[in-house]
Amino acid sequence: MEFKSPLKQLSFSFIIIGALIACSELKTDSKTEPKQDVETVEAKIFPHKMPTEKPDFPMSAATERMFSYPAPRVQDNELFSQFKYTRLKGFDYHGGDGTISRRDPSRPILVDGKYYIYYTKRDTKVPPIGWDRAKEATEEIPSTDWDLCDIWYATSEDGTTWKEEGVAVARPEKPKAGWRSVATPDILIWKGKYYLYYQAFTEPSGLRGDWCPVSVSYADSPNGPWTHGGDAVIPFGKKGEWDQDATHDPHPIVYNGKIYLYYKAAYNKWPDIRDKYAVGHGLAIAEDPLGPFEKHPLNPVLASGHETTYFPFKEGVATLAIKDGNERETMQYAKDGVNFEIASVVSLTPTAAAPFVADAFTDSGNGRGVTWGLCHFTNAGTAKKGYSIMARFDCDLSLDFDEPSYKKTGVWHKPEVYFAQAPNENYNPEGR
Repeated sequence: MEFKSPLKQLSFSFIIIGALIACSELKTDSKTEPKQDVETVEAKIFPHKMPTEKPDFPMSAATERMFSYPAPRVQDNELFSQFKYTRLKGFDYHGGDGTISRRDPSRPILVDGKYYIYYTKRDTKVPPIGWDRAKEATEEIPSTDWDLCDIWYATSEDGTTWKEEGVAVARPEKPKAGWRSVATPDILIWKGKYYLYYQAFTEPSGLRGDWCPVSVSYADSPNGPWTHGGDAVIPFGKKGEWDQDATHDPHPIVYNGKIYLYYKAAYNKWPDIRDKYAVGHGLAIAEDPLGPFEKHPLNPVLASGHETTYFPFKEGVATLAIKDGNERETMQYAKDGVNFEIASVVSLTPTAAAPFVADAFTDSGNGRGVTWGLCHFTNAGTAKKGYSIMARFDCDLSLDFDEPSYKKTGVWHKPEVYFAQAPNENYNPEGR
């Protein structure tokens, strides 16, 4: 056995202790560093459980955008809904020969336990001949479905079965505004009185487009009689401005103590160029139903959509944008009633939607939303017998109603619905 001196033994011990310390530090580092990396990576990966608030770490644009909606999950979004439809009872369409048409219903109002609606009704000897033949229209031959019309009204106890009561606002004598046709009404209740806003035509629709201003009539009762209150209450824009030719689809609500009258105008078109049109919605504000109305400086406040559909929601205003524009088929919302942002994307939307809005005129500052309303279908007849019918839609765009079936994203339609959208016979892309 070799004998080692104390000095050598001490040196050897220091070496062993140093190695153990080094190994201990290395072992500690090998455990600590990877753990820190894992924690760092996990903090940047989107979690399995949906966050209720926007995470504070970098995300893709699409993921980040989820948190700009009222809820990141569409099923939890109060401004998302499917739409269900029901045929109305009580209206006759003369066997579908195209001579009777009903369209553009106003929002239903509830007065003394009874719902009232106002709408465009055409009752002519022949169906419309088409806007492209407007020069051939006479005082008995309509050019379009909304030519030679009067405003009628009906009542209901359940919103589905209606009783047609008669004419609310008839065409005045020529040459007064509206002598050719009065159409597209909507209703306002203000300080115990009733106000109907509507388009007033002085020429057949289609001659130059739909050039017509908005008129207003008022009454002490929803049954009338209606007194003419003024013409061109929303003035046309100056030459070169987007609404220089028309102010359509007047749609009033009461907001911030004032009358917010939303309207529509088609622009980027002239009488001889009609296939490049765009549609915008404007806002005109007044403190009196008869005006004067002052246009908002940021008009148009909505750059997509066709007919106007607005209602108070929470502290702001919600709207449905249908048919036209890059943001078609969306629900939108503005806390100030002006600067709208997309709240959800919807499908099978009602055309000319007119929801029952219980608080449309109460200015509560806490709009509760809507669950049902009326709309129209413009293709009820054939090309030679064109006419429109009104219908009911139901939905869940309400803070006080919760029906999961309206929040489903998987709604399956029969193949016939899709095959009805077949290409026309002149469409022949390569490979067909």
